[in-house]
Amino acid sequence: MMITYEWRGDFADAALDALHAEGFGGPVAATGRRARAERHSLGWVCAWGDGALVGFVNVGWDGGAHAFLLDTVVARACRSRGVGAALVARAADEARAAGCAWLHVDFEEHLRPFYLDTCGFEETAAGLLALRS
Repeated sequence: MMITYEWRGDFADAALDALHAEGFGGPVAATGRRARAERHSLGWVCAWGDGALVGFVNVGWDGGAHAFLLDTVVARACRSRGVGAALVARAADEARAAGCAWLHVDFEEHLRPFYLDTCGFEETAAGLLALRS
């Protein structure tokens, strides 16, 4: 399967909801992801294989120098083939082109090798405050 990547690709909510449920667990829920992305994001990268959405990453930003990755996800059938790394690389290129100086990402411990080794992020100190219990 040939994978293509598209900045600000035209995805359907249902396709991203299904991919998100597969990648992060939980039920498929109608979330209005497209409208939220258009309203709040610098952009997003879609990975397409055989006409289906097989990968996605959202790029949030502060309107200036800082961009951050959200919800990087790849379909199970396409994992370990470089799709995630290509999504992140394209997101970095587009954030750079938009004038951002920094690209941030938070991740779970098991994703450390992917983000630090594969994608080239540097480890930094950060903080997190839970706003809901």
